[in-house]
Amino acid sequence: MTHFRFYMHDDFTGYTGTKPTAIRVVTMPKLSINDTSPRTFGDVAVLNNLLTKGPSHESEHLGRAQGFSVRVADGGLVNALSLHLVFEHGTFAGSSIFIQGRIPLNEPIRESVLVGGTGQFRFARGYLISENYDYNLVTGGVVEVNVYVM
Repeated sequence: MTHFRFYMHDDFTGYTGTKPTAIRVVTMPKLSINDTSPRTFGDVAVLNNLLTKGPSHESEHLGRAQGFSVRVADGGLVNALSLHLVFEHGTFAGSSIFIQGRIPLNEPIRESVLVGGTGQFRFARGYLISENYDYNLVTGGVVEVNVYVM
């Protein structure tokens, strides 16, 4: 079993001083006037998030998290995630990992399935543990990702 860690920068607003890296492409109407969540059941977001070695946006860039998420629960707090982690620099440059998962945003620690990969990760299986490092549902933030590969 191989373990490594990196940080994903999920930026909905351009708060890092660059353009957003996560964009809602489908925004559903609120199902209730009491719904105060910034996200709603049925929302779809497309992701091209930066992956870095450390939690700072200025840390060594490793690659991109490219894919999409769909809000699949009332209140918009659970995502179905389909994500390619594409490594452009560092030890795994030229390789990628494919992730599927159910992401309950209100839970501190989330687990996803590593379905497979390319390059050094061809035929890989495993899992990811993700947790918010510094995150806000409105603007986005930093997620710590620990990968376990067999």
